[in-house]
Amino acid sequence: MTVNLEVSEGVGTIRLDRPPMNALDIASQDKLRELAEEAARRADVRAVVLYGGEKLFAAGADIKEMQAMDHAAMVVRGRALQDCFTAVAKIPKPVVAAVTGYALGGGCELALCADFRIAGDNAKLGQPEILLGLIPGAGGTQRLARLVGPSKAKDLIFTGRQVKADEALAMGLVDQVVPAAEVYERAVAWAARLAQGPAIALRAAKESIDAGLETDIDTGLAVERNWFAGLFATEDRERGMRSFVEEGPGKAKFL
Repeated sequence: MTVNLEVSEGVGTIRLDRPPMNALDIASQDKLRELAEEAARRADVRAVVLYGGEKLFAAGADIKEMQAMDHAAMVVRGRALQDCFTAVAKIPKPVVAAVTGYALGGGCELALCADFRIAGDNAKLGQPEILLGLIPGAGGTQRLARLVGPSKAKDLIFTGRQVKADEALAMGLVDQVVPAAEVYERAVAWAARLAQGPAIALRAAKESIDAGLETDIDTGLAVERNWFAGLFATEDRERGMRSFVEEGPGKAKFL
């Protein structure tokens, strides 16, 4: 199987497993979508880690497969390609990408779908599609610009250059750099901590932030306001406030 989902103590790891480079062919893309939707549904998955293994995250799309496709074929496939990645971005739970080695092209675009990115000190990220006479097609032109700003996104996309972990951290492409051997452990620790939190409130926070980035501030405030009021109907809100009053801040248990 090219993509797997393993669940342990509330953390679901979506693992790319297509040696040697985790090239994202159509079968891998479709499996990624299937498992992202499964992770979104499953109550025992409360946070998600995206991982490609100890050596690399994903070196991009399967170029040989793409080379055989013409315009008509990609018109049909292009939307499905984006939908696979969007399924990851829309997982209504905290998602962290654990990036080792190469995260290029579709691999970089997959990392962009996470809420947080932890990179190894051996990581190299980039959008090299321009070197093939193409542009990113799985969300890279949109998510990268929203994350690092249009100028930095244009630099990476126009040139196709790769950035090492330290530069990626400086530009905001990744959020933390750790020794390569510790990447997965750190990512799981991040996810596990949030897996103990109030699931509906975390969903509300994620959806409010993401929706607000796509619209004007008044609409974003309306989304926030509706979620905020709605959370007063949840057991987690009751438990959290009761614990605060009786025990002080930060002691509520939500599981």
